[in-house]
Amino acid sequence: MSNQLDMSEKSPFKVRWIAKRNAVFADTRFQYWAARIPFIRSVARSRATRMFDHLVGFSYSQVLRAAVESGLLDILAKGPVTAREVAGATGLSEDAGICLLRAARALDLAEEATSDGWMLGQQGAVLQADPGTQAMIRHHRLLYSDLTDVMDLLRRDRKEPTALSRYWSYAGALHGAAERGEETREYSELMAASQRFVADEVIGAFRFPRTGRLLDVGGGHGAFLKRVGAAYPGLELGLFDLPEVAQSASRPLGDAVGADRLTCHPGNFFEDPIPQGYDIVSLVRILHDHDDGPALALLRNIHASLAPGARLLIAEPMAGVPGAEPMGEAFFGLYLWAMGSGRPRTSAEIRAMMREAGFANPRPVATAQPVIASCIIADA
Repeated sequence: MSNQLDMSEKSPFKVRWIAKRNAVFADTRFQYWAARIPFIRSVARSRATRMFDHLVGFSYSQVLRAAVESGLLDILAKGPVTAREVAGATGLSEDAGICLLRAARALDLAEEATSDGWMLGQQGAVLQADPGTQAMIRHHRLLYSDLTDVMDLLRRDRKEPTALSRYWSYAGALHGAAERGEETREYSELMAASQRFVADEVIGAFRFPRTGRLLDVGGGHGAFLKRVGAAYPGLELGLFDLPEVAQSASRPLGDAVGADRLTCHPGNFFEDPIPQGYDIVSLVRILHDHDDGPALALLRNIHASLAPGARLLIAEPMAGVPGAEPMGEAFFGLYLWAMGSGRPRTSAEIRAMMREAGFANPRPVATAQPVIASCIIADA
């Protein structure tokens, strides 16, 4: 008898179980049998639909993009309109216009109200009323260009420039300029929309003190502080960001929340001390933009600024969140890879980093839509 054991005999139970399961699912005879058993058939159909959605998901995203970039949503908002009117307004042939309308209908962006009268579908009505989300959809053309050859992207040095990394470097610099032109409109809409989504999740999940002091580190032009400030008018607010950003944010944010309750601090959160005297420091969609070393350094810098009893609040999309796994790792994983910095982390990974930086009792705060953002709070 051979002294060598079969790999399955040496493997952990989970490994053997997964291998056996996959062999069964891949067996065409099992698939044929499963398609004919009522209960199992529904499960098999559900799995097949999910796989098909994975397969054609890029087409779905392009229908969404076409509906936004063509102006279709605004046209349908004035409906009912005919397919010929849609074609004329979008610069398409009538056949192409019908193709776009039918594709939009499949995603609930459009709806046929009469035999040839088209209006917004339910999802289309929501999207048409939200210019911020439309800015996000237009922005994704950069990601799509970087993903044209995903294997090439993954093989490249992360420091090589990509469409996304060029955009964020260029737009970020423009956004901090004293005079902002039309070229920064998309950037401003994108940041405002995405921060609004996250802010609403945080406000719904975490109870800020009625009075106290909140500092948003890397707060940009204050979209997060503006939302929190409106919900908690007794809070004093601080914004810490690069000098040009803090300076340009000061007046409009002060006008929105009240100049007497706002302090804008200029500085680099990797190089300069974090302003002291705040009860809560927030990091909103900041940590996942940075690799582990810089992210840990930032946490340590924040911890050094906090007095006992103060807290750190982290809010961002996280990996491994039940029900939101594709967003955390399939989308943000590749998005941040294309950006050349950072990665989505699980709640457990972030909490471990917080402990290493000196924070105590890091704990998750449940949000209604973890696909948008998850929260962790910890004590100094």
